[in-house]
Amino acid sequence: MLVDYHVHSEFSDDSRESMEKQIEKAIELGFDEICFTDHVDYGIKKDWAEGNIEWRGGDGISSSADKLDPLSNVNYMEYFGKILRMKETYKGKIQIKSGLEFGVQSITIPQYEELWARWNNVLDFALLSMHQVNNQEFWTQEFQQGKTQKQYNEEYYEEILKVIRQYKHYSVLAHLDLIVRYDKQGVYPFDKVKDLIAEILRTAIADGKGIEINTSSWHYGLKDTQPSRDILKLYKDLGGKIITIGSDAHNTSYLGDHIEEARKILRDEIGFEQFCTFDQMEPIFHNL
Repeated sequence: MLVDYHVHSEFSDDSRESMEKQIEKAIELGFDEICFTDHVDYGIKKDWAEGNIEWRGGDGISSSADKLDPLSNVNYMEYFGKILRMKETYKGKIQIKSGLEFGVQSITIPQYEELWARWNNVLDFALLSMHQVNNQEFWTQEFQQGKTQKQYNEEYYEEILKVIRQYKHYSVLAHLDLIVRYDKQGVYPFDKVKDLIAEILRTAIADGKGIEINTSSWHYGLKDTQPSRDILKLYKDLGGKIITIGSDAHNTSYLGDHIEEARKILRDEIGFEQFCTFDQMEPIFHNL
């Protein structure tokens, strides 16, 4: 069974790719199932219902919405409505699942609790990501600024642990070592954060949650998988069984990218025998 469980569309603020194009590309590639997981990042982005949405990008002159991207969370009503239509349109050709990517911070947990209360009945899957800490971005280096490599790496993992000790409405931890992607000082030694990561993984396992292998590591030019092989092995050694595979594709160019390589690594290097898809937030196991 071939699946991609981390796919973005025009409903993510950082993607302009239509659901239709992502689905048609998945069908062309022979995929059996995909899950849309568009972004929700409370703290730095507003819900559409709040109004006064900021727009960014474009040519810096025009304020036309077709040349700019909204700095906003998913428009939930339109998003879930379109997924339902896509399921009907492509019925018999591919399975389409309804997901979201929650960029949870400890300071925004109450907003995700409210979101869950409103929309959990239509969700199949939820990624929990750490994209910011205290509304400070990693990709701009705002979070890392003024800190040692030790300080910002430890703070990153401590924040994930703080979040998952309080917030339980998710399926898997996405790209668990994301900070590596934006660490200009290189990869921080695994042994120095192993205990913190182990505690994160123990907490997730005890809660019946999993992790993903995110194949965007290839096009970002990382030297290892994301999360690293060390983290994947640790998760398995601690008894973790729930793992999903996703490309994190924001356009069709990367849809399904390196999925087969990821499956091979999980099976032949780490020793997993199964991976998961989800239905109504419940894991379904498939042989690798």
